[in-house]
Amino acid sequence: MDLWTDVRGQYRRFADESTDSPCFSSWSRHVADDPEVLAWVAALPQLKQQPNLVFAAARWHGVEAPGPYAGLRDALLGDDGAIVATILERSTQTNEAGRLATLVPALSQVSALVGNRPLSLVEVGASAGLCLYPDRWSYVWETSDGPVRAGNGPALACRVSGPAPLPSDVPRVAARRGIDLSPIDVRDPDATSWLANLVWPEQEDRRERLTQAVGIARSDPPRIEQGDLVDTLPRMVEQAAADGPVVVFHSAVIAYLDLPHRARFEAVIRELVAAGACHWISNEAATVLPSVTATGPAVPDDHPTFVLGVDGRTVAWTHGHGRSLRWHP
Repeated sequence: MDLWTDVRGQYRRFADESTDSPCFSSWSRHVADDPEVLAWVAALPQLKQQPNLVFAAARWHGVEAPGPYAGLRDALLGDDGAIVATILERSTQTNEAGRLATLVPALSQVSALVGNRPLSLVEVGASAGLCLYPDRWSYVWETSDGPVRAGNGPALACRVSGPAPLPSDVPRVAARRGIDLSPIDVRDPDATSWLANLVWPEQEDRRERLTQAVGIARSDPPRIEQGDLVDTLPRMVEQAAADGPVVVFHSAVIAYLDLPHRARFEAVIRELVAAGACHWISNEAATVLPSVTATGPAVPDDHPTFVLGVDGRTVAWTHGHGRSLRWHP
């Protein structure tokens, strides 16, 4: 979703996009129709008004979820400053490892372009870096012709339609790097507890997957540098090239940038791709990178789809948590 819209519109859109969590969908719809709570949210800095963050902070301070909207409303309007402090201090860094089931086919496509050499991965907006381990999971892609399997490790399942380049072996990884304004140390229990708190209610499968992903990352922590993705990326790509062909990727990250910052990022990454310094895999909501979205089929306005791009061109639509992949011919 786009985080730079008016508060009511943001919560109405989130209500439509969060149907995987009946609690969050209901809360969002109620907030959008509640002038007092809207005013409370509108008093926050714009990037901190997002439903995921507000709801997570309320849960962090004891609001039951799943639970009635009245519990959320009372907590926000009666806040003594603790919930606001958490909202201002923290951010939504969900690091959904399930997205790897939709990213791996794109990584495999890039791997083929570079002679199947081990890839040097760079994730922008890496958070704890949990998506930097595509080679530590196994995959079950459900197709009309039956399941396609690859890899070893905990299993990630995904429904697939279209001619997706599903690999029989997962791409090899030579190195893992990341950039984030506020990196999360997977060895920090408080930080990983916050990540677990960000998982939507009713989604125990995602919570279990997060625990698995944290365990994988703790066994071999990635190199994540604190910094701005625009300023840091060219230098990091240059460093990463020493380890192998570089793939810069991101998923549900660019929406957090305002429009001028998005434009600067896109200019930098397209220049790097044009120079042959890296390949680029993007996985963002359809409205976030319009130039990428425009290269594929029109996305219905009411369809909460991520657009998967390789080197600036749409290759597929994906579910935001990695549950489905629709590859375009």
